[in-house]
Amino acid sequence: MSQVTGVLLVDDEELVRMGLRAVIDAQPDLRVIGEAADGAEVPPLVARLRPDVVLMDVRMPATDGIQATRQLVAHADHPPRVLLITTFENDEYVYAALRAGASGFVLKRARPTQLVDAVRVVARGDSLLFPAAIRRLAGAYANSEGAARLADARLTARELDVLRRMAAGRSNAEIADDLVLSVETVKTHVGNVLAKLRTRDRTQAVIAAYESGLITPACS
Repeated sequence: MSQVTGVLLVDDEELVRMGLRAVIDAQPDLRVIGEAADGAEVPPLVARLRPDVVLMDVRMPATDGIQATRQLVAHADHPPRVLLITTFENDEYVYAALRAGASGFVLKRARPTQLVDAVRVVARGDSLLFPAAIRRLAGAYANSEGAARLADARLTARELDVLRRMAAGRSNAEIADDLVLSVETVKTHVGNVLAKLRTRDRTQAVIAAYESGLITPACS
């Protein structure tokens, strides 16, 4: 039997959580293992339930998705992937939460198939969710601090090649085909990129690449 991905739902509207649960639990490889109505409930629930993915509204009246993501990354021993639910893909709240450590986002108007695919992509972690939307969000934030961070990372030419393809949303297998490398070699390069940039996943690495000016929305 294939591994089942455990999902924690976080939204202040009970009807929204009911709808999300119905969609997710209908999948043989996904299962809702808990619910929360506010971001403040997330850290203790994560510690107790150990979800693989936290599917969380970015805007909540008390503790929002940004604060909850920041707390998870700072305090959880092995933070789960965070997938945000949002109304507008260009929301500054979304970008702030991605910078805080969220792995991707899905629009509230998404079809059920898009929602479950997004959960799977985030859980798998080997490709970037909605790279075009992330590039629009991150492209306006290039700055000297980002450039200095990339310079300090001292990425090799091959690692820069891999990072550029990560920013385009290429999976490890696709990067391997592009660069005529084995998938295992690409995984090693990706791991080196994350370690050198001190980022927890591909999304944060790609944000760092845009903020450094290495990649711009026009050329990606």
